[in-house]
Amino acid sequence: MTGRKQIVECVPNFSEGRNLERIEKIIDPFRKKEGVKLKGTKITIVWS
Repeated sequence: MTGRKQIVECVPNFSEGRNLERIEKIIDPFRKKEGVKLKGTKITIVWS
C-alpha cells in the first residue's frame, strides 16, 4: 500500500489479567515494532 496508512484494530482477550508481568510480555513486541502504534491497554480483573 503505497502512500496509505492501514489501521488494524483488535481486542484480544488474555486470561492473564492478574499477571501484569505476563501482560507486558504480550504487549512489548507491539511497542517495539516500527510503524506500529499501540492505541492503549485496559486491564480488567473479573472476580468470579
